[in-house]
Amino acid sequence: MRHYCMSQQVWAAQALESFDAVVQATEGFRSRAGQRLMAEQVARTFSSATLGKVDEESGEDAPTRSIAVIQAGTGVGKSLAYCAPAIALALSRGTRVLISTATVALQEQLVNKDLPALAALMPQPFKFALAKGRGRYVCKLKLDRLAGTGEAEEEADDDLFAEEEAAARAKRPRHETEARIQFYSTMAQTLSKGAWDGDRDSLDTPPEPEVWSPVAAEGASCTGKHCPAFSQCTYYDKRKELVGAQVIVANHDLLLSSLGARVLPELDNCLLVLDEAHHLPSTALDQFACSMDLSRITWIERLASRGLRIGALLEVEEIADIPKHSAQLRQTLQDLARIVMDVYGAQLKSQPSAWGPARVRVPRGELPEQLIAPLGLLAASAEGFLDALRAISKALRAEMRDKPDEAKRLSTLYAQIGMLAPRLEELHATAQLLLQDAPEGAVPAAKWFTLEVDGDFIVVKAHASPILPGTTLRNHLWSAVRGAVLTSATLTSCGHFDFFLREAGLHGDEATTTLEVPSPFNYAAQGTLIAAETRADPKNAAQFTTEMVDALLHDIARVEYGALVLFTSREQMRQAVDALPTAMRSVVLVQNALPRTQLLRRHRERVDNGEPSVIFGMQSFGEGLDLPGRLCESVFITKLPFAPPDDPVGEARAEWLRAVGRDPFSELVVPATAIRLAQWVGRAIRTEEDQAHVYCYDKRLVRTSYGQRLLKGLPPFALEQRAPL
Repeated sequence: MRHYCMSQQVWAAQALESFDAVVQATEGFRSRAGQRLMAEQVARTFSSATLGKVDEESGEDAPTRSIAVIQAGTGVGKSLAYCAPAIALALSRGTRVLISTATVALQEQLVNKDLPALAALMPQPFKFALAKGRGRYVCKLKLDRLAGTGEAEEEADDDLFAEEEAAARAKRPRHETEARIQFYSTMAQTLSKGAWDGDRDSLDTPPEPEVWSPVAAEGASCTGKHCPAFSQCTYYDKRKELVGAQVIVANHDLLLSSLGARVLPELDNCLLVLDEAHHLPSTALDQFACSMDLSRITWIERLASRGLRIGALLEVEEIADIPKHSAQLRQTLQDLARIVMDVYGAQLKSQPSAWGPARVRVPRGELPEQLIAPLGLLAASAEGFLDALRAISKALRAEMRDKPDEAKRLSTLYAQIGMLAPRLEELHATAQLLLQDAPEGAVPAAKWFTLEVDGDFIVVKAHASPILPGTTLRNHLWSAVRGAVLTSATLTSCGHFDFFLREAGLHGDEATTTLEVPSPFNYAAQGTLIAAETRADPKNAAQFTTEMVDALLHDIARVEYGALVLFTSREQMRQAVDALPTAMRSVVLVQNALPRTQLLRRHRERVDNGEPSVIFGMQSFGEGLDLPGRLCESVFITKLPFAPPDDPVGEARAEWLRAVGRDPFSELVVPATAIRLAQWVGRAIRTEEDQAHVYCYDKRLVRTSYGQRLLKGLPPFALEQRAPL
């Protein structure tokens, strides 16, 4: 034990030496006390975690877990503060670093800028690689079929693609279908010539999801090394790069979706860094939520037909019950759709369709009695059907192994089942979560139903989701992790870590330490927060928006260089755009009017030419946007960024909190808003030379007690209050 403690100290010291050496070797480096403080915490955390297998039966101590939650203000240089010591420690300990981010922008910054620069300065060489989900890469077999360059195997091309895609192609005008075929053909030619690497994100103009989805690589239809195109597979080429890399950059979605799948390094034997960690709780809820379509069910018959035909070819005995399971599933889904409409139809039909699918949430997660038996039958039938499909898949893989010369035919058969099997798995998971009954005092799942019109069809769907991300993360992620650093510029809420720790599943975890590293910026001297009040109450949306837009137009008319306006709803942004005077329309760039990269490029060009340029954006422009200097001298926040009031998971959670005597507004809404607001305000000051103004038109920021809590979580700008214009 003494020897191990000595090793920890040596590892930590060596890691800090590497960090210091890199900082000193960096041209134009500036010593930052906060950055060094963060590097010290990273070194301590990762040197004290026990990695790999521990044989407790032989008398070894139980493994030591070590987790640090570090808020590093803008300008600290957190990527260097965690990369340099973490990589040095990984090399010393013979392990790897797994860095997970929330955005593609940060992934690309790490892989294309930060890590290459670090590799050039560190004394020990290391390799790094980018890990993306399989669906970001093209499947060559699918692409060839859609491009018309592949041969159809036994069934029509549509049988390898989603039912909705086949239907959409049938409805699509002929010229659109021809344009798609040409698009896929060009893509296939570019891939075969080596002019494209098969990564969706590296295309000059990434295609829309409905165009990309039919050619995306998916695990359920992939036969891996048995595929005839395996030697040319982009996804597996990228996987090979991961094997030899000491540093892997992934994202939170991939991290959570691949738990236990051996896609990424084992979490008990690597050093895990979660950057942009404030996104982790919401990603967890998205990952473990599920839904099923109760109306569009013809895929079940197609899956059953394929299972029977392929299973018979392979002499799989388990297929005998497929007809029974298939018929039971179809009948039960029809029954469920009818019962849902009987119980909730009036509420669903009364909601305006202009606002998206109509929705009704199940209070307290307690399903009506008449839904329980059909859902139980659905879960049982789905499980039996899945067992049969697993037997077929196992037989197919064995056949591929024994008959490599028939790989193409067998891969096509595998894909015919694999393209539809995930729907059956999702149906099974949704039924199980809907049936989950929370014991007295336990936390219920959120459960809700939606109704929407798709052409001539009324589509009813059932949804379910956990409501506490912390519980989900504690059970699925932290139980496997030994050493981790979670970092972001916004992890405290209203001045405290408690909210994030609860959301992330680390509250009360003895292995977790927290550290707040302040920004090196002098906010009081560099920026001003202008609380521009309105007469109208922000809760009165119509009156407030009219008055706010007048004040906003008055203020942005005085913008000399770059500015960013952040809205809380599309309707709010639409009204502001409609109110723009003719002379100002050429100055404003509106989110989604252009692809994000083009919009930002045009903004930079205008400002570089000495022209004013104002970006109108929403939540996705409120974080991760780096516009230093004149590119963003003013940030305008039209309204406090409270979460939408109709989120069913948020509603269910608030309902549960009230039921146990707690206040959801104070405990959930205000802290979440504080983190979001801090991110929005953080767009203003990006360097030590920046000067900027932040305008907020919501008087609740200075007029309410919770507004004062929100202010405590913001940088210490000079505060000005402005009366209504």
